[in-house]
Amino acid sequence: MAESKHKPVAAIVGVGPGLGASLARRFAREYAVAISARSADYLRTLAEEIRAGGGVALEVRADAADPAQAAAAMKTIRDRLGEVDVLIYNAGAGPFGDINEVTPAQFENCMRVNALGAFVWVKECAGAMTARARGTILITGATAGVKAGARSAAFGPANFAKRGLAQSLARDLGPRGIHVAWINIDGVIDLPNRSIPRMRKEDMLNPDAIAETYWHLAHQDRSAWTMETELRPFKEKF
Repeated sequence: MAESKHKPVAAIVGVGPGLGASLARRFAREYAVAISARSADYLRTLAEEIRAGGGVALEVRADAADPAQAAAAMKTIRDRLGEVDVLIYNAGAGPFGDINEVTPAQFENCMRVNALGAFVWVKECAGAMTARARGTILITGATAGVKAGARSAAFGPANFAKRGLAQSLARDLGPRGIHVAWINIDGVIDLPNRSIPRMRKEDMLNPDAIAETYWHLAHQDRSAWTMETELRPFKEKF
C-alpha cells in the first residue's frame, strides 16, 4: 500500500487513448490511479506519463469481462494501493449490426464486456465500500442503453443491461453511502488520429471535457447525487 502515499484510490477499467486516458490523467491529479485494459503496452506508456508528472499510477492488465482476471487485478490494486474509493467502469464493446449481421458469438461477447464486466468489477469493490459506508461507482453507457437503433442488435441489449445494473446498484448501494451513476455518452468521442468524413472536432465529444463531468460526479455532495446524466456535443441531434 506504500505506493499510494495515502492518496485515495481510483480504479479505471477499460483504458485506451481516448476517454480512459483522459479519466486516468484527470483523477491522477489527486488520486492514486489503477488503470486496467487488455493492452499492456498502452497501459505502461500511460502509467509512465502519469508518474513522470508526479502522479501515482499502477497498470494492471486484465480482460474486463473475465471474473478470475478481475479478481486478480483487484487483489493487486488492494495490495499495492489500498481499497478503491472510486471505480470507473469504462469498458465497452460492439459490434454494430442488425439481426442478420451479428453472430451469436458477437452478441455474447458484447454482453460479457458491457454487462458482465461491470457486474464483476463492482462486485469486487462493493464489499469494502459498504463496510466503509462510502465510495463512488461510475459506469460509462451509451444512447443505445436508452433507445436501441436498427443496427444495435447486440450493442443495445448490452447497454440496456449495463444501465439496468447501474439502476439496481444505485437503489441498493446509495442508502449505504455509495454513489452510483450511469453516464450516457451520446455522440462520437474525439480520439487521437481519428478522422471521420464530414465530421470536425466540434462535432465530437472532447474526452478531457467528459472527464471533468466524471470528476464532478465523483465529488458531489450526498444531498444531491446524480444517478443518470447525458453528455453530447452541442450539435448532436437527439
